[in-house]
Amino acid sequence: MTETTEAPVAAQTAETKTPSPSTETAVVTPAENGHAEGDAKGATVVATEATEEQTNGGATADEKAKADEKKEDPPKEMRAVVLTGFGGFKNVKILKKPEPAPQAGEVLIRVKACGLNFQDLMVRLGAIDSPPKTPTILGFECAGEIEAVGEEVEGFKVGDRVVALPEFRAWSELVAVPTKYVYHIPEGMTFQDAAAIVMNYLVAYILIFDLVSLREGKSLLLHSVGGGVGQAIVQLVRTVPNVTIFGVCSKSKHETLAATGLIDHLIDRTDYVNEVRKITTEGVDIVMDCLCGEECNRGYGLLKPMGKYILYGSSNVVTGETKSFFSVARSWWQVDKVSPIKLFEENKSLAGFNLRHLLYQQDGSEYVRSTVAKIFALWEKGEIKPVVDSAWALEDVAEAMQKMHDRKNIGKLVLDPSLEPKPKPATPAKSKSKKQASEDKAGKKDKDDEKKGAENGSGDEKKDEDGAAEEAKTNGEEAAEVNGEGGDKKEEPAAATNGEATESEKKESS
Repeated sequence: MTETTEAPVAAQTAETKTPSPSTETAVVTPAENGHAEGDAKGATVVATEATEEQTNGGATADEKAKADEKKEDPPKEMRAVVLTGFGGFKNVKILKKPEPAPQAGEVLIRVKACGLNFQDLMVRLGAIDSPPKTPTILGFECAGEIEAVGEEVEGFKVGDRVVALPEFRAWSELVAVPTKYVYHIPEGMTFQDAAAIVMNYLVAYILIFDLVSLREGKSLLLHSVGGGVGQAIVQLVRTVPNVTIFGVCSKSKHETLAATGLIDHLIDRTDYVNEVRKITTEGVDIVMDCLCGEECNRGYGLLKPMGKYILYGSSNVVTGETKSFFSVARSWWQVDKVSPIKLFEENKSLAGFNLRHLLYQQDGSEYVRSTVAKIFALWEKGEIKPVVDSAWALEDVAEAMQKMHDRKNIGKLVLDPSLEPKPKPATPAKSKSKKQASEDKAGKKDKDDEKKGAENGSGDEKKDEDGAAEEAKTNGEEAAEVNGEGGDKKEEPAAATNGEATESEKKESS
């Protein structure tokens, strides 16, 4: 090693050092020699160790960096309802997505419940203006607890119970939302109720009290009275005395809705115009339409003078599992074009409301926040109570969407990330066709014949072997009998002849 080879050289150099003429001769004593040798050896060892340490240190740093990279935890993931493309239910999937982090002005919410709205069905079809780019996480409404707070956030802290209205991305286990779309939940309100109340009652409140300014003694026709918004409108209308409600919905919902005692006249949607005319020839003061298409013309025709028609949805666009451009075009072209002059002459009003545009495109966040506060105040007084139809696991979102698509829900449909998905029915074994059964039977018969033939073949071979052995034995016995009659006599001359030939051959060879 370096220690044993370099130390003597250093010692020798110290001993044989020649003094310069201008200096005095230095006498090196054994003690000094030892010190010099030790110092040289020590210096060499230190230098060697420093070199090794530097080399090892570089290697250790690289290895440490690689080890640190390996030790880094993979990015955390969450479950989310992702729309992979516009169209049918097959494009709605539960996928793993990276967990978001709150940016400045945002809070990170651990989602406990999500609201399902008809607008979500239209987004799935791509039947809304400015649809999102796919793949994207669906959902406009969720409730949960704040798990993290971004910079510049005021009024919210970790652990707060909140409900939020993000533009998409609500149907996931975690969502980062700007605080202008987040609202504190009153004490005692469940997450499911919070997810069921905000958007539906927000729309209902603005329609009833801001656009219509509902007053005592008025009459109101309401489409889809059994839905989430329909039930919210009914409850808010009942806070105003002496208002007559004409509720239009499928016949299958009448019995359940009649039991609530909140709706004066339940009418089947197939021929509601004539049914209303039978009850009141004058018509109604207010028509609230979430269907669009032909219903716009029919609703306008039912208005009294000074009546108001409100359009707040276009669910007639959703006619099938996938988007139909024909149904979209027909829905809009069926609407009569009403001029302001006609409204002036007939003393009627038309209005429309789109919460999505108001909240995300027209900067109505402060107006919406003040309205949410009024809704929560009504809830705390016990004047309103959200109706939850059913709760679904994220994995069952397609089934929940189908139920809403078929208009079979009464009240709000809610998604709950903590719920276990419904067990899927086992796929029954397919029965074989007659042709397949016949082929299988023929194949089995062929195999049996082959097996039987193999067994018979081995038996025949054995039989042939036994026959050949018997024949050989018989031939042998016959030969023995022939040889036995004159064999000895014939063998002797032959032997003699052979013997003589042998002797002659010997003489010739000698």
